[in-house]
Amino acid sequence: MKEAVPLTEGWSLSHGEEPLPAQVPGCVHTDLLAAGLIPDPFLGAGELDVAWVGRRAWTYLRDLSAAETTGEEHERTDLVFDGLDTAATITLDGRELGRTRNMHRRYRFDVTGRHGRLEVDFASAYDEAASVRALTGARPNVYPEPFQYIRKMACGFGWDWGPTLVTAGLWRPVRLERWSTARLAEVRPSVSVHEGTGRVEVRVEVERTARGGGSPLAVRATVGDGLAEARGTVEGAHAALTLEVPDAALWWPRGYGDQPLHDLELTLVEEAAGPGAEERPLDSWHRRIGFRTVELDRSADEHGTGFTLVVNGVRIFARGVNWIPDDVFPSRVTPERYRTRLRQTADAGVDLVRIWGGGIYEDDAFYDACDEMGLMVWQDFLFACAAYPEEQPLRAEVEAEARDNVVRLMPHPSLVLWNGNNENLWGFRDWGWEPELRGDSWGGGYYLDLLPRIVAELDPTRPYTAGSPWSGSWDHHPNDPAHGTHHSWEVWNRRDYTEYRDSVPRFVAEFGWQAPPTMATLRRALPGERLAPDSPGMLHHQKAEDGNGKLNRGVARHFALPEGDFDRWHYLTQVVQARAIATGIEHWRSHWPVCAGTVVWQINDCWPVSSWAAIDGDGRLKPLYHELRRVYADRLLTLQPGDGGPVLAVVNQSAEPWQARVTLRRLRADGTEVAEQMLDVTVAARTVHRHAVPRDLAPHPRSAEEFLVADSDDLRSVHLPVTDREFAYPVPRYDVVVESPMGGGTGSVEVVVTAHTLVRDLLLQADRLGPDAVCDTGLRTLLPGERVRLRVTGATDTGANAVRAALFCVEPA
Repeated sequence: MKEAVPLTEGWSLSHGEEPLPAQVPGCVHTDLLAAGLIPDPFLGAGELDVAWVGRRAWTYLRDLSAAETTGEEHERTDLVFDGLDTAATITLDGRELGRTRNMHRRYRFDVTGRHGRLEVDFASAYDEAASVRALTGARPNVYPEPFQYIRKMACGFGWDWGPTLVTAGLWRPVRLERWSTARLAEVRPSVSVHEGTGRVEVRVEVERTARGGGSPLAVRATVGDGLAEARGTVEGAHAALTLEVPDAALWWPRGYGDQPLHDLELTLVEEAAGPGAEERPLDSWHRRIGFRTVELDRSADEHGTGFTLVVNGVRIFARGVNWIPDDVFPSRVTPERYRTRLRQTADAGVDLVRIWGGGIYEDDAFYDACDEMGLMVWQDFLFACAAYPEEQPLRAEVEAEARDNVVRLMPHPSLVLWNGNNENLWGFRDWGWEPELRGDSWGGGYYLDLLPRIVAELDPTRPYTAGSPWSGSWDHHPNDPAHGTHHSWEVWNRRDYTEYRDSVPRFVAEFGWQAPPTMATLRRALPGERLAPDSPGMLHHQKAEDGNGKLNRGVARHFALPEGDFDRWHYLTQVVQARAIATGIEHWRSHWPVCAGTVVWQINDCWPVSSWAAIDGDGRLKPLYHELRRVYADRLLTLQPGDGGPVLAVVNQSAEPWQARVTLRRLRADGTEVAEQMLDVTVAARTVHRHAVPRDLAPHPRSAEEFLVADSDDLRSVHLPVTDREFAYPVPRYDVVVESPMGGGTGSVEVVVTAHTLVRDLLLQADRLGPDAVCDTGLRTLLPGERVRLRVTGATDTGANAVRAALFCVEPA
């Protein structure tokens, strides 16, 4: 059988000086950090101090012994790299094995019987990009960095939320593979369901040694523990076989059913040479699969052109988030870290994760976790915010990269959609690229021809869309909200978040609102700095164009902008971020099925930064995270403005009807009740019920002294006719009691808050009680006499004064 030997030990890193110990997988920056030769680029302005790293050449070194590459039991030894970042020349004992220029591909070299010094020489990514640009000519780009000329993680060159830290290194595992006669070079399982029967069509490519060219070979395959078996003969280098599982248990997105997974195992064998002889196993392959169907309904209707995911015949409103690399140094993201972040994502009510096109094709551990958690994956091909040349050498790299990753990822049932690019079709039409290009290639041939052909050939069970946003054809503007996917950025950039309600896109694939990270993250990332919105470290960790200006304008439209009070500014920016995203999602969910999904920008960060993320760069939860949990829950209660007064929308995305008893109350600012009415509403599964609020319960459209509240069980929606800065809030008064729960452990407390007035958007910032402290809830609005119990774990200071100092709420303007 084939033998795999990891090459994780014995590496060093050199750049003309004394070599340093190198960790593999890893990268130059992490090795320099481990050696104490560079400052942490995540702290202060350390990013600027290490800019030189990405502009130099680096060499990784290791000795390969004859014993490692030569053996009596195996005919062939291959050196396999799962990821080389990026432009590399590989030599062994002074002789070149090959050259690479793509971070997103796997590479294999025959090193049978060869030994000596193994060197992987990485050129500067900037030098490689410059050489390619000289061949292809320049192309427009949203950012002043050359990422479209090199097949490398684009956001490592800096983004409006990320640092410029251009990496190099052996970023994924390296190993030796020893084998004889033949090996499984490629396995492509197409999984489908037909009238209840699960079907797995497996296509196999085989590589043979010189001596193994005439050997009779076969492939055995099994699904699960005896669910199905099949055998196919290898003809030349190819084999195909089909397995069927009657009454297959279906894989469902979370919230729609279970996620049964089955082991698909293949064994390549050399058939018996004669009577009495036994067949000899040569190689094996194993993945987990799930049976499900997925379609993308892009039918035209009276509203435009739809974009609805349909899984196992069920139409789904996608509750999504955009995902960026969880670390700007992706080799540091372990399977455990993936699982933690994705568990947080699922716990926020999310059922779809879009892997954005400026990052990477994530490790298999990412997709394994999504398979288990029922998180649907929308996978971008890696093109973002730039015109990409289609000439050589890039075109061949793009095709090889796409083929490599489609084959690698296609076994995962969580993968439901391939997407050609991020914003490049929109950019070509709207951002001045078309006249600047003057007929030069820009990537359209990739998105509209090459990539859909590859998906159709290799992975025909999944839908493909050319880009996001994309209206489906050039007959409509690429970002037309009535057709296909839409990116809603005008609101954050120029408008008030209430203007999300001005349209009902068919599918909102990107929208977001910024806020700073948590206080504990800021204190760690900016040690010793006196924090202010415009302090040096805060400005360095704000990468968006006019980011602080947009934050301030977002606050000022609703609240008095605090002067000289950073704690208050920090709280209000968090409130506005959470409210902005909630406003959009509540509005768009209330218009299902016209709108069929929202994908928030973004769930995570790659370093500590002011950004659109719900989980900050240190992994701490911002108030937005808790608000996502509320607005992405199966059942949602929301009061929406309407032309004739407020409208109550009762959203039921669960599988069961909802018998909702809703209490509507019109209240004065001091808490006095003006009117009340009970509504009994039946909402069928996966539907929305809209109900006009009775006229006598609706506050006057410009009232600064009355508001409307809707309650059902533990759900609440609050409607103010005017902005917070115009509303006659009372000075908030509330009591705080800190209790130690039985068996809660050190640092576990329950904070009981009892309101004596209206207390709007009460927030306990648990990280102020200790860097590892977590509160189980986010923003809460209390009416006079109401009480809320907040559970905190991991606190180092649980005194009453500290707890009260960590509590914030809306105050009168």
